[in-house]
Amino acid sequence: MNILSKFRFLVFFVSLVTLSSCSDDSDDIVVDPPTTPEIPEFEGRSTVYNLVPSSGSETSGTATFIENEDNSITIDLDLSNTPSGEQLPAHIHANSAAEDGEIVLTLGPVDGTTGLSSITVNTLDDGTAVTYDTLIAFDGAINVHLDEGELFWTVIAQGDIGQNVLTGVSKSYDLNEKMAPGIQGTVTFYERLNGESLSVIQLINTPENGVHPAHIHNGNALEGGSIAVTLNPVDGTTGTSKTNIAQLDDGTSISYDELIAFSGHVNVHLSSEELATIVAQGDIGGNELSGTEMMYMLGEKDAPGISGMVHFYKRINGETLVKLELMNTPENGVHPAHIHNNSAAEGGGIAVSLTPVDGTSGMSFTNIAALDDGTAITYEGLMEFDGYINVHLSAENLAVIVAQGDIGQNELTGMSIMYDLGEKDVPGISGIVTFYERKSGEALAMLSVMNTPAGGVHPAHIHNNSAAVGGGIAFSFNPVNGDTGMSLTHVAQLDDGTSFGYGNIESFDGYINVHLSPDNLATIVAQGNIGSNLNDDGGGESVTYSVGNSGSSAYLFTGADLNNESNPDFTFKRGQTYIFVVNAPGHPFLIKTTASLGTGDTYDSGVTNNGADTGTITFTVPMDAPDTLFYICEFHSLMAGTLNIID
Repeated sequence: MNILSKFRFLVFFVSLVTLSSCSDDSDDIVVDPPTTPEIPEFEGRSTVYNLVPSSGSETSGTATFIENEDNSITIDLDLSNTPSGEQLPAHIHANSAAEDGEIVLTLGPVDGTTGLSSITVNTLDDGTAVTYDTLIAFDGAINVHLDEGELFWTVIAQGDIGQNVLTGVSKSYDLNEKMAPGIQGTVTFYERLNGESLSVIQLINTPENGVHPAHIHNGNALEGGSIAVTLNPVDGTTGTSKTNIAQLDDGTSISYDELIAFSGHVNVHLSSEELATIVAQGDIGGNELSGTEMMYMLGEKDAPGISGMVHFYKRINGETLVKLELMNTPENGVHPAHIHNNSAAEGGGIAVSLTPVDGTSGMSFTNIAALDDGTAITYEGLMEFDGYINVHLSAENLAVIVAQGDIGQNELTGMSIMYDLGEKDVPGISGIVTFYERKSGEALAMLSVMNTPAGGVHPAHIHNNSAAVGGGIAFSFNPVNGDTGMSLTHVAQLDDGTSFGYGNIESFDGYINVHLSPDNLATIVAQGNIGSNLNDDGGGESVTYSVGNSGSSAYLFTGADLNNESNPDFTFKRGQTYIFVVNAPGHPFLIKTTASLGTGDTYDSGVTNNGADTGTITFTVPMDAPDTLFYICEFHSLMAGTLNIID
């Protein structure tokens, strides 16, 4: 067999073996049939928009945008309270509903009987192709009209779509009555998806058919400012104005977030012919009050009966609204007011000029962003300011101070230490000295001496050592006024310049002398040990509260851990002294055994000046005091609280 024959035989043999093997294993081989890929079922997206009543109608409902498989969009309107038998035109307009705009897409008319409408589109009215995504992002609004004849002025239902939809974030501000009693309301800014804002003013008691121009102004309402944004006028019949805000009048873009931070205010005017008459007004944005405030008492000074309080309100932008509120100011008076440097006991130059107090209302409002010298000052800066407030009788009579009070770091904390001043060389003259702690750690010293001769001027000093040992002058008080028996002195350092505050008093080795006159210092009319020399001299630490009132409904207490607290209950310790500095004219403050009106059942043990409505009431709780006492106004049962007495 030649080589070629051998090769052919080999190929035949291998082929035969291979066929035999395939035949034997044929039952074990699985051949998959060809498959057709699955095509997912089309699931169209949809978005629903609300349509709200307009033009005084009660028609409302929804507009639903549905994505179709062929890229067209079906728009279904479903309204309630539509007029039966009418065919109501409906359109998508450019811009927001507040702005209005041209028709860009005519929708199917709404059947007034069923309230339904449906149309499928893939282009706008001008032939521009449109998809579901472009409509959902469109800058537009839907209007449903009453009928063809009144197409352009009677919109009965309306709603923003696309990028004009509201996000649900909003901010409201009060608009208070101004020159037209009873007209007030709110302005609310709503955030849109595109970052712009919808402004809605809603007022009550606007005159029927009135048209009231409205603007956002720069600055706060007290100081005024130029127009920043012109709003759509308020409709007097509905009290409503709606405006889309995307920029200021000068073209500067402003987003919702920037508008909420804008330091401005809103004015609503009586009419375009009477812009000077502002019917409603309110601060917005950075000028909004934060809710943080502080109140200080303003005591009477040179004009008996005139007293009150000053409120400091923090604005969001860090500036401060200051409100002075005085009682018994003379009708039609104009009372200059200022914040001065230092404490009232020291005196000091004017730091901030406040708006004069209106004598008729007793009120004054001032915005503070800087001192009179231009130095910026925040609310926090005012709370730490070394100052006091004076309110004067008139611009021509600034020397007569009708009300005065410390503020800032000179505020009293409510902690005090009192020492007795016994009679010495002049029978019958005696009193007390009280050191009040200031927020700064310094002190206010008040000498109260009884039976001083009218017209007298009585020098007073703290001396080193005890009264029995005697010593040199360490600190000079302001002289005691013989007519009032009073002296007020700020204490921050000794006469030699050594720092000396409230915290140094209890450990000081000293005593106090009150002298008959500058010419007769040898005659001591009252004397008492203080500090480490107290021994059996009487006195000790006391707690002081300033007491004002809120009408005839509550006493307001400030001091210790209280700040303008209404009618609190107290727990007092036997042997402890409590001082009430009362400034509540017409509301006599009584400590009693029962919570009853009138002057019966008063508890007078340890109480000095019980029943005062202006002045200082001191209560040193006797060791045998009952477990429960009460404070109450002589005339008003709501102005009351409980004094729980413990050992």
